[in-house]
Amino acid sequence: MNRIRTARSAALALLTVSLSAAGTGTAQGTAPKPVTFTAFFADPNANWNGMQDDVGKVITAKTGVTVKAEFAVGSPDEKINLIAASGQYPDLISPKGAGGVLVDAGAMLDLTDLINKHAPNIKRVIGKEFDRMRFSSKDRGIYFIPTNDAINQTYFDTDAWFKLQLGALKEQKYPQVRTLKDFEKVIATYVKAHPKTADGRPTIGLSLLADDWRFLISVTNPAFWATGGSDDGEWYIDPKTYKAQPHFFRPEEREYFRWLNHMNAVGLLDPESFTQKYDQYLAKIASGRVVGLIDAGWQIGDAVNSLKAAGKYDQMYGRFGATTKPSIRPAYNQPTGFVGGWGIGITKACKDPVAAIKFLDYLASPEGQVLKNWGVQGKHYTLQGGRRVIPAAVLKQKNGNPAAFQRTTGIGNYNISIRYGDGVKDSTGNYYTTTYPEQIIDAYTPAEKAALSAYKVKLWNDLLPKASTFQPKAWGAAWSIQVAQDNPLNEFFTKEQDIARKAIPKMILGKPADFDKAYDAFLAELDSKLGKYAEMETELIRDRLKLWGVIK
Repeated sequence: MNRIRTARSAALALLTVSLSAAGTGTAQGTAPKPVTFTAFFADPNANWNGMQDDVGKVITAKTGVTVKAEFAVGSPDEKINLIAASGQYPDLISPKGAGGVLVDAGAMLDLTDLINKHAPNIKRVIGKEFDRMRFSSKDRGIYFIPTNDAINQTYFDTDAWFKLQLGALKEQKYPQVRTLKDFEKVIATYVKAHPKTADGRPTIGLSLLADDWRFLISVTNPAFWATGGSDDGEWYIDPKTYKAQPHFFRPEEREYFRWLNHMNAVGLLDPESFTQKYDQYLAKIASGRVVGLIDAGWQIGDAVNSLKAAGKYDQMYGRFGATTKPSIRPAYNQPTGFVGGWGIGITKACKDPVAAIKFLDYLASPEGQVLKNWGVQGKHYTLQGGRRVIPAAVLKQKNGNPAAFQRTTGIGNYNISIRYGDGVKDSTGNYYTTTYPEQIIDAYTPAEKAALSAYKVKLWNDLLPKASTFQPKAWGAAWSIQVAQDNPLNEFFTKEQDIARKAIPKMILGKPADFDKAYDAFLAELDSKLGKYAEMETELIRDRLKLWGVIK
């Protein structure tokens, strides 16, 4: 599978959904008649509470929906391949990047007519982007309703990968962190001053995570973030010619991996970076021992929430767009437009596709979106002067222990249909989501607020170049393009990772004098074994551009 298609599938969830026709076509006031669906989601949800949370109970009362969750173990793609091969499909499925396998197997319904006839809310939300839901320029069917990409999203507080403990920043009077050298200096200074933690364990300068697909998020993705690239999975797409090549061939990225080699040579890199498992990595972060991280916020969220719940605010992290050179602009905020691709679909095994699409349409409705984002009026928010307001006591629970809050309230558990993004307002002038500047700032800890004040900004995102300073990516994001099962590109990711996961740790942990030789050998092996796939990826990009009307 294409790199990021697999990388972003952290786990799989097998959900059995019981839903009634209430809200899906029954007469107003009639008792819901349960209809049972099975659904498979390629996403984890550690805070799932069997719909016994507040929001889940309201959804059940409104629509008859109840959900039982069973989380699958093992490779997401392997599981999707087994489902496709077995012919035994759940009613609903959200395979993320593996959707092409299901389409090729004939498992999915074309949702075009169902949406046009029975889903006015989905049509309203998708608006002018309707054609971007289509599978390809050759197969114009709509097999998945997008869930990964929110409509008209504004990234108020974009997550930057390079993270430093707030206590280390404070102790060093909040130095500028613009380059990798700046990032390294904060770590080195703190480790030298505090070689051991309060409980006597060694302080860890920088820890990486190479466990399974997470290798991509913490080890290789940062190479393009630190060199001005943006996320196109394992590819770099030339913005003028649309030609694709594995991103490791960019000369800038060699320098990023050279820096990691240097960090290891000077003793600042965790020696367990390439052997530790995910739970061990999270435990280290939650202990407060790790000064620097290079990772996505969603990947370390559980550990950071543990620090927050314990009141260890100085051991939480500031977020920076560190780059190899000061002249490089980190592209975290580069616009992609609506990328589509990943989402939830209805399989041919579903006995009542109309009820299924109407259920998903309810979740896309204004009422459904407010419910799943804000919670229950009078319990999780109130109306004051026509504005939705989260009471102080509720906000304290939400900010103090986000995981427990989600499990109890269900807020954030039900984003399984298309939705508006942050910054979009409803007909009352209120935001659909609770993620907007005022609420983000309220959620910051005192340590975060002190750091941001020192840097003379209000949000971490204010330290990054704004979206308006970039040209939008015409192809959206390469990782989001679905690939049919018989496409040879499905072989690329496995072969590329087999090479990269052996070569990259070796070059990082080797002697600095041997680095260039090791990197040259890595590129030579990629070229000799995978060179043919670049042209295939280029054709895939061009196909999307044709589908979207960018080129003819």
